[in-house]
Amino acid sequence: MTEVEVQKLQKYLRDKFGNENFRLVDRIKSEDSVEVYLSEEFIGTLYRDDEDGEISYDFNMAILEMDLPQ
Repeated sequence: MTEVEVQKLQKYLRDKFGNENFRLVDRIKSEDSVEVYLSEEFIGTLYRDDEDGEISYDFNMAILEMDLPQ
């Protein structure tokens, strides 16, 4: 992803969820995805999908059962 894309996506997440603590970080071995952090906590990965000339983004967040409230 380009730096411009990353900045736009970061702004989108911050605006959408009303939280300035979203931060996108480049992944060393991947050019089509970034890591998503909320403050200092890693919460998922955001992938760029360019299929048939249409670009979309897929946010993947795993939630462990042990992290759920009782």
